[in-house]
Amino acid sequence: MIKALLIKNGTVIDTEPEPVVLGQVDVRVEDGVLAEVGPGLPDVPGAEVIDATGRIVLPGFVDTHRHTWQAGIRAVAPDVAFDGYLSRVLGELAPAHRPADVHAGNLAGALECLDTGITTLLDWSHIQLSPAHTEATVRALRESGIRAVLGWCHGGEPGGLVREGLRVHEEHFGAGGGLVTMVVAALGPEIVAEEHALAEWRLARELDLPVTVHMGVGGPDSAARGLAFMEANGLLGPRTTYVHANSYTDDDLKRVAASGGNVSVSPVDEMTLGLGYPVSGRARAAGAPTGLGIDTVSCAPGDMFSLMRAAYLLERGRPDGGGMGFTTRDVLRMATLEGAEVVGLGDVVGSLRPGKQADLQLLRTDTLGMAAAHDPIGAVVLNADPGVVETVLVGGRVVKRDGQMLHQDLAAVLASLTESADAVTR
Repeated sequence: MIKALLIKNGTVIDTEPEPVVLGQVDVRVEDGVLAEVGPGLPDVPGAEVIDATGRIVLPGFVDTHRHTWQAGIRAVAPDVAFDGYLSRVLGELAPAHRPADVHAGNLAGALECLDTGITTLLDWSHIQLSPAHTEATVRALRESGIRAVLGWCHGGEPGGLVREGLRVHEEHFGAGGGLVTMVVAALGPEIVAEEHALAEWRLARELDLPVTVHMGVGGPDSAARGLAFMEANGLLGPRTTYVHANSYTDDDLKRVAASGGNVSVSPVDEMTLGLGYPVSGRARAAGAPTGLGIDTVSCAPGDMFSLMRAAYLLERGRPDGGGMGFTTRDVLRMATLEGAEVVGLGDVVGSLRPGKQADLQLLRTDTLGMAAAHDPIGAVVLNADPGVVETVLVGGRVVKRDGQMLHQDLAAVLASLTESADAVTR
C-alpha cells in the first residue's frame, strides 16, 4: 500500500448523505484512509499523484449478494426458471465442485468484481461442503485483494452447523480477518426446517455476527410464515439482511425496517428466474437500507453497471406507476453507501467521507459512450460499462491501473478457471 496518494483534478462524486457531484476537486489518501477531499489540495512530499483529469472519481461499488464460487459456470443456465436453477446448479454442479474448483471460482469471481469497480463483496457461499472447501474460499478471497464479507452457509453433516461455524470463525477470523470478515448466511426459516434455522441464528448470536438470509421469495404464504417464525422466536431484529424479499407486502417491509433489518435486491436474477418483481423502491420507501447484488453469473451479468440499469428501469417501469420518482442518484446510492450499510460496513466504505477506507474507482470519460456527458451521475448509471473502469483502489492499494489488473497472473487464473469449468460440467 502506498503511504500517501493524491488524486488530482477528477470529477468527484460523493454519496453521503446523498449522491452529489462535487466538481473538479482532489482526493488525498493517507495510510489507506481518505484524508481530505477538496479543490486545489497542496502536494504532499513523497506522495504518489494520480492525474484524474477527464476521469470520474467515486466510491467503489458494493455487491451485497453474490455466489462467487459460480464464476466457473457462467451462463450455464441462462434461460431457466428457479426450479431449473436449483436442479442444474445446486443439485448437479455444486456437488461436483472440489476445493480446487471453489478456489478457482472464488478467485476469478472476486477479481471480476475488482476489474469492474466492485471493491466490496458479500460472498453468500453455500458451497461449504467440507473444511477444505472453506479454506479454499477464504484463501481465494484474501488472494484477490478485495474487501469481502464471507457469508458462511453450512453445507456439511446435519447437526454440525454450530460446531463447524465456531471452528471456521476461530480458525479463519479469530485474529480479525483483515479485509475478509464473516457473517452467517442462513438458509431458514423458509428453506430449511425450523430447528436448523434456529441453530443458524444461535451461531450468529454466539459469535455476535450479522445474518444474511433468503426470505420473502417463496410466495405470499411462505413470506408470511417466515416473518411469523422470526417474530415468534425473537429473531426479527437488526443486522439481518433479507435477500430478495419480493413477496413481502409494504407492511412487511415496514416491519423489517422497524426491526433494523435491511434488504438486498438482485434485479436481473429475480426477473429472469421468476422470483418476483424487485422491491427496490418499496423497500427504500419503507425505510430499509437497500443494496444491489449480482446473485449468480450462471444466469446474470457480473458487473454493477448492468445491475444499476436493471434496477433503475424496473423501478421506473413499475406496473403500478409508483416508481417514476426513483432517480439515478437513488440507484447509485444503492450501489455504494446503501450497499455498504447492508453488508455492515457503512462506517468503513461507500462514500468519500474522511476517515473511511480509500476504496475508490476512476472511470474514463474519453470514450464515445461517455463523452460529453452533462450529468456525471446519470452517465455512471445509464452510460458507463466495465470497459471505462480505469483505476481501482482498495484501502488505498491500487489493484487496477490504466485499465490493467495488478498483482495477479491473470493467465494462470483463467487457465485454472477453464480447467475447473471443464471438470465440474463434464
